[in-house]
Parts: sequence; structure tokens; C-alpha cells
Amino acid sequence: MLRLIHTADWHLGHSLYGVSRRFEHQRFLDWLLERLQAVEADALLVAGDIFDSTNPPASAFALFYGFLTEARRRMPGLDLILIGGNHDSAARLEAPSSLFQALGIRVIGGLARTPDGEPDVQRLLCPLHDRQGRVAGHCVAVPFLRNSDLPPADPAGAGDPLIEGVRARYRFLFDAARGLRRPGQALVAMGHCYMVRGRVSELSERRILGGNQHALPVDLFPPGVAYAALGHLHLAQAVDAEGRIRYSGSPIPLSLDEADYPHQVVQVDLEGERLVDAVALPVPRSVPILRLPETGPAPLEQVIEALERLQPDPDCPVERRPYLELRVRLERPQPGLRETLEARCRDLPLRLLRVSSHYTGTADPLAETVPRQRLEELDPEQVFSRCYQAAHKGPPPDELLSCYRELLEQVQQAEPD
Repeated sequence: MLRLIHTADWHLGHSLYGVSRRFEHQRFLDWLLERLQAVEADALLVAGDIFDSTNPPASAFALFYGFLTEARRRMPGLDLILIGGNHDSAARLEAPSSLFQALGIRVIGGLARTPDGEPDVQRLLCPLHDRQGRVAGHCVAVPFLRNSDLPPADPAGAGDPLIEGVRARYRFLFDAARGLRRPGQALVAMGHCYMVRGRVSELSERRILGGNQHALPVDLFPPGVAYAALGHLHLAQAVDAEGRIRYSGSPIPLSLDEADYPHQVVQVDLEGERLVDAVALPVPRSVPILRLPETGPAPLEQVIEALERLQPDPDCPVERRPYLELRVRLERPQPGLRETLEARCRDLPLRLLRVSSHYTGTADPLAETVPRQRLEELDPEQVFSRCYQAAHKGPPPDELLSCYRELLEQVQQAEPD
């Protein structure tokens, strides 16, 4: 039997409304080390977005390198395979490649290619060893594919050229892996991408590869693939009926709207070439998220009543104090609202992150009927689209959006001098 642990979307270096998540990430990584040992895992697959940005803080690198070092110390035979996601800098991930190689760790930041432009099979195909040290499978480890990673589009080809380009890259590697396999060895895939029918968290998942209109089809992973370990979507989910193509989801909530997600890693058991089981291992929540009222936005008086009913632990350490969002329904803007609620929370062992105002029941036709968002809650594309709409009284055309996304991708991946 071959036992894998699948995780993704750590987003080390993330902050929530200015509050560092380092404590939560450290607790998760400590828990993950314990789980890997307890279940006697043969391999750890991390499917991208290891960091929250292309230029993460030094503390995020310290967490990452500390985890890898401790994993190798505790479990010398564990296969460690990590790929880059759309938030990661491929160059920064691979900068210590000689050190990773010495430790027997596979970190694949971007698509490695041979001089003739084809994917580098030796770097992108990773053997998977069972606890006896025998090769029990092969992993096709495909990092996030950018437009520049795809082959030139065939002008006469059918279908979307972007989707067909991704399909061509995966197909090439699957064919190479089949050539290496021996009878009884499993074929496993890793990818960081957006699949058809995947449910997205709009507040924390950056659109990738031309936007969600380019969702990739499930048949990207042929029946011979026993399991596909995916990253990008923060909600844990299977995207196929058999449950062999899965997003592990993020280990911690990366926005307030993700508070109720099932945060987990996936334990994958393979017998020969066949998937036996994929079981969720829930990640303990180290810092609670409270969204009051729980039923949704309410008048200010009810919000204050819900706040007064709380009985938080007065001895709770600062790093464990719950995050708090207060959701207020108003008929019109109320100056000083946040200051009023901050005063109510001042002596409570809580961290008030957000006061969200929802406007309803007003005669003003220009008033908002959806929650107002602060700038830090918007991704760059949303800002661009809103600015365009304000100037031109309509949404930006698809061609302009496509050009903007390509430019944004280049800026996000640019390495500083």
C-alpha cells in the first residue's frame, strides 16, 4: 500500500485585515508533522500556493524551511513533493534547489523545460516510494501553468487554445509517466489550476489562467490517473463523481467568508494502481472566527445584544483571541459606527477585524444594497473593472480583460533587482 497526504494553499505570510497569521500557520505545520508520523505517510504532496505572495516576508520563509527540515529529520524516508501555485514566485521557490536536492526534497516552482521547449520529464516526474523503499508509483507534478508555459496555439485547432495548451502539457507528461511505470505502480498527478464545477472563494482566490471562464475540464486527468492532488480552491471538494480528483482546500480560513469551510488535509491510500480511499483529516482551528450576528446582518441594537451575550475566555492568550466581524444592517450611513463598536469591544479578549455595513430599505436609488468593501478586500481585477465601469458606464470588454490579466500576471511574477 502507498499512503499519501495531500495539502495545498498554505499561503504562508498571509495577514487578515493587517493581523499576521504566523501563529496559526505554525500550529498547522506542527500538527501536520504529527499527523504524517501518526498515519505513517509515505509521501507529502503540497499542491501550490505555499506562500501568499511572490515576495513573502522572512518569517514565512522561516516557517517553510523549518517545516521541511523537521519533516526530513523525523521521517527520513518520506517523499516530499511541492509545486508552485499562482501566488508563488517560481524563482524564489527554486532558489535553494541545491539544498533541496541534498535533502531529497522535490520543489518544482515553475514548468521546467528542455532546450527544445518540451516539459523536462526528469524534473516533473517524481517516483513515489512505499515504506519498504520500493517505487510504488509515479507522480506527475505540474506547477501552475502560465500563458508563457503553453505551446503555440494551432490556428486551425478546435476548442479553446488556452485549454488545449494546458491539455497538451499534461498529456505529454502522462505519456512519459506511462513509459516509466511498471505493472502495479500507481499514476498520481499534482496540479494548481481551476477545474470545471469547482466552487470559488471570491474574496481570497486570485483568478488564474485567463479567469474562471477558462475552467479546465475533468477529462484533463484520464482514467489511468489513480488520484489528482489539486491546489487553488480553498474549499475542500472533489470535482469528479469518483472522488479521485480533489482539492484539499486550505488548512486555515483565508478570509472571513471561509470561516465555515471544512479545513483539512486528505489522506490518500493506494493499492497497486488503484485508489482505495481518500479520507479527510480535519485541521484543528487554533483561532476561532466569530461573525455576529450568526444569522446575518441585523440592526445595530441586535448586533450589540449579540456582542453582550458573548462570554470569551478572559485568560485567552493574545495570539489565540478570536477574530470578530460585526455585521450591521443600516438604512443610511452612520458616522462613527466603527468607533462605537470598537468601544464596546475594548475590554473584551477579542480582535475586531471588520465592521460590515449592509444598506437596505432606503429610498436613495444610489444607495448600496450589497455590503461595501474596503480596498484591501478587492483583488486587482475587481479594482480595474470598477474603475473602467465608472469611466465608461459599462463592464470592460473581454479582450481588454484578457490583456489586463496577462499584464497583471507579468507584474506579479516579476523579480525585483
